[in-house]
Amino acid sequence: GDLGPFNPGLPVEVPVWLAISLKQRQKCRLIPPAWMDVEKLEEIRDQERKEDTFTPMPSPYYMELTKLLLNYASDNIPKADEIRTLVKDTWDTRMAKLRLSADSFVRQQEAHAKLDNLTLMEINTIGAFLTQALDHMYKLRANLQPGGSAPSQDF
Repeated sequence: GDLGPFNPGLPVEVPVWLAISLKQRQKCRLIPPAWMDVEKLEEIRDQERKEDTFTPMPSPYYMELTKLLLNYASDNIPKADEIRTLVKDTWDTRMAKLRLSADSFVRQQEAHAKLDNLTLMEINTIGAFLTQALDHMYKLRANLQPGGSAPSQDF
């Protein structure tokens, strides 16, 4: 697509890939998103710890954006180390909630679950485990059914 022309010194929104490319060639200075602020991220982390359910994240790609921006433009982001720590704390809290939810889901032998406010990366992280757990539960239920057509297995 067509991008530009760019005027020196004037901020402009561009795709992340272009911003990183320009930054690597030292042609620009990156301005982090408004949510990438220590106070805002502390608020998000504290809210996530306080709630039993998943809270909405400031961006559906908060982890990916944080990683990219801190890897390629940490010199343009104030308090980059604190931001990295806060995002990691939030991620760890959400992953712990997700593991607890998955464990509860499997233990209660539920057939479906509703998990709001998860990002695609979080779903992808737990997806393989949950799919395998559900497959095993299905096989076990099929073997317990009277007159089930599933072949028996010797252990």
